[in-house]
Amino acid sequence: MDNQTRQNGTVKWFDAKKGFGFIKPDNSEKDIFVHITAVQEANIQRLKDNQRISFELVSDSRSNKQSAGKLQLIQE
Repeated sequence: MDNQTRQNGTVKWFDAKKGFGFIKPDNSEKDIFVHITAVQEANIQRLKDNQRISFELVSDSRSNKQSAGKLQLIQE
């Protein structure tokens, strides 16, 4: 299975002070972790609750778990 497939979802919550949050994917019940470095790499100023976003699952080098990366805001 190709992990580089883009997915769409909604920001469940994001705490800039803590540096992380979660995205609710459209196609899954399991929330996806998103770290502030992914937000910064995408040049996104800030993530807001209920904001629509596109992302890819990437492996976190520190935890070896999957998280959201290559973020793009969805303009609706």
